[in-house]
Amino acid sequence: MTPAITAITALRRIDLTALPVALRLDAVVTAANGAAYLVAAGPLGELFGLDALLVRVAGAVLLAFAAVVWLAACAPRMSRPAPVTIIGVNAAWAIGCFAAVLTDLGTPTTIGAVWIVAQALVVAGFAELQVIALRRATR
Repeated sequence: MTPAITAITALRRIDLTALPVALRLDAVVTAANGAAYLVAAGPLGELFGLDALLVRVAGAVLLAFAAVVWLAACAPRMSRPAPVTIIGVNAAWAIGCFAAVLTDLGTPTTIGAVWIVAQALVVAGFAELQVIALRRATR
């Protein structure tokens, strides 16, 4: 079996609707996004039509949020308020992104607006995945 097939087979075995897995996936993607915003705030700000300081602050906030989500996912016993709060923050972020694009807040470029909407859809997807996982965990 080739390494690619082995990796695909292993990925198929991962239950994304298990709450810790859903939270860890969110944390990893959020941390990667936050790190990119911090490291490349200038070029990304220019590409997105947003102030570099705004991009940098968003990156710092995303890294902090990713750390909290990772810690919640790794807790030996997760209390219900933790994932509910994470789901709420994800939903608020997604709604805020849509609202920012609809109101032309920060006057993003077309690429920036597309990126913001794409990011909102991914975050909304994480929230939905976490809702499903939470429901399964509390049965």
